[in-house]
Amino acid sequence: QVQLVESGGGLVQPGGSLRLSCAASGRIFSINGMGWYRQAPGKQRELVATITSGDRTTYADSVKGRFTISRDNAKNTVYLQMNSLKPEDAAVYYCNADVLESEYTLWKDYWGQGTQVTVSS
Repeated sequence: QVQLVESGGGLVQPGGSLRLSCAASGRIFSINGMGWYRQAPGKQRELVATITSGDRTTYADSVKGRFTISRDNAKNTVYLQMNSLKPEDAAVYYCNADVLESEYTLWKDYWGQGTQVTVSS
């Protein structure tokens, strides 16, 4: 089994910054794509940013220029640097990873439990 554990959420004022981390642990042979999603109350979960094993990134239009996704493959960790935060960025942020547990298994999608980000003055 594989576990994804997010950290770094919290309360921040508008215009502030937060850095989220998500560490994958357990039976990991390889990790392909990793990403961050978020879900605000009453809304569907939406993609925030993704990063491939080759560091190719994609971003939601709403966060382009403000958020930066990165990863440390040696630590099986993905990060989300969030700058210039707005009230509409408030949500539970979830990390996601496409994991191969062994050379004999198929790729499997894993999700973290989520970390709350609150943007308020």
